[in-house]
Amino acid sequence: QVQLVESGGGLAQAGGSLRLSCAASGSAFSVFAMAWFRQSPGKERTFVAAIHWKTGGTVYGDSVRGRFTISKDNNKNTVHLQMNSLNPEDTAVYYCAADPKGGDYNIWGQGTQVTVSS
Repeated sequence: QVQLVESGGGLAQAGGSLRLSCAASGSAFSVFAMAWFRQSPGKERTFVAAIHWKTGGTVYGDSVRGRFTISKDNNKNTVHLQMNSLNPEDTAVYYCAADPKGGDYNIWGQGTQVTVSS
């Protein structure tokens, strides 16, 4: 069973940067893709970015494209989210997720809070 633990959240000023990390653990770790989602108070969880574990191919949500970068470290089973040019609308709880077999993101971390002040 894969487990995900996020880290790196916190407080940033508008225009600043933060880097989130998600460490995956579990026997025989193997996933199809990993992704970041976020959820603001009173809103639905939305897609931020994803990365294909073997090819490294990436996809981004419209609101973060060009500002955020998702990357991975295969040796450490870790995925990162570099967030630049942050704005208050990026304030949310950010969740790491894993898609084991190419069907659905059904493994989730506990979330990490990101707060951006204006």
